[in-house]
Amino acid sequence: MALFRRGSWWHTDFSVNGQRFRQSLDTKDWREARKREKELIAQAQAGKLSAAGQSFARLAFTEALERYLEDRAAHVVPSSHRSESDHAKPLREAFAATSVARISAESILAYIRERKGKAISNVTINMEIGILRRVLKRAKRWSLIADEIPRLPERRDIGRALAPDEKLRLLRIAASRPEWGTAYLASVLALNTTMRGCELKGLRWGDVDLMALKLTVRRSKTAAGDRVIPLNVDALSAIRRLRERAKVQFGDSLSPDWYVLPHAEGFGKPDPTRPMHDWRSAWRSLTRAVECPQCGQLQTPAKTCVGAECKADISKLRSPLHGLRFHDLRHHAVTELAESQASDQTIMAIAGHVSPRMLAHYSHVRLDAKRKALDALSRGPRGGYGTKNVTKPQPERVPLSQVIEKNGGDDETRTRDLCRDRAAF
Repeated sequence: MALFRRGSWWHTDFSVNGQRFRQSLDTKDWREARKREKELIAQAQAGKLSAAGQSFARLAFTEALERYLEDRAAHVVPSSHRSESDHAKPLREAFAATSVARISAESILAYIRERKGKAISNVTINMEIGILRRVLKRAKRWSLIADEIPRLPERRDIGRALAPDEKLRLLRIAASRPEWGTAYLASVLALNTTMRGCELKGLRWGDVDLMALKLTVRRSKTAAGDRVIPLNVDALSAIRRLRERAKVQFGDSLSPDWYVLPHAEGFGKPDPTRPMHDWRSAWRSLTRAVECPQCGQLQTPAKTCVGAECKADISKLRSPLHGLRFHDLRHHAVTELAESQASDQTIMAIAGHVSPRMLAHYSHVRLDAKRKALDALSRGPRGGYGTKNVTKPQPERVPLSQVIEKNGGDDETRTRDLCRDRAAF
């Protein structure tokens, strides 16, 4: 065991069970160097420090990150690998040629402060630090600083359900421009089938049965996501529009293995043998679009209206859909299922995997829907029951663009039967 200096920095050189460890302690203070050396010796004795990790720690962060991402590709699906590569970009810029061994808790905390200063969400920052953590773990460096890097708090809400006017606004705006056509049709399918974005991208024409009016989800987030979903009127209409568009692009004979949403659609020649990457740009544009209160023109947020004769001040306008995630459409669809009094089993059969936390939330949604129905009874005319209109059959109104599952009969019908029984007495 030996401490020595190179320039102003302290280094250590020791052996444990015949294996030699030689590295920088990243400090100029002798007392701190002794403390870190003891920690390294304890890690080596516990088998948490390896020579391979030491050589990896000497690499520049950019090179170490590339090695990590290459090895990671063999253990995750392509979409997850692309996501990690995207989240690694700011890390690459921040730490660049810095040696992995010289990345300290102070530099990581400074990185977090910088990202927060740019209004980056805690979820995104945690994902970026997660990549950095795995790189440092491979270099056997994370355990030295783990206690000093707390995880940022994240939102614990389950998701966002749309108000009726928000839902109509979303579909109206998405259908208003041809460049948002794919995002519009994907939104209609998500609102009427509870499908996730990844499930829509993995949908093939062989999974769609127009004769039986159903589709089969074969590629999902989890194994429990594999399921058969009936197509209602709106979902069927969206599927038919996608099929007509595919026939124009690729001819009348569509292969069952081709994707319903083909790769590179809207950016060149689409490839039906590959799935669409995403519709993120279109989704961001349509959810942030605002309408000028004076001329009504739809446009991106700006200081003044783009109308040549309007030029109204729209600097304070903000779309009510701003911040809406595409995944929230799945939450909205499941919420409507719960409000229709569908059972937990019915919801899970249609939506696939639903966490216990979500099911507990939807139980409250069902209870609130029942309470509102009963509150409506108490607001009826005073001084007795008026059975003339209550017992009269009412025309059933089918809501637009929502999945309705009737489970165990109609609660309103049972209420009318109860009123008949009471009136008979």
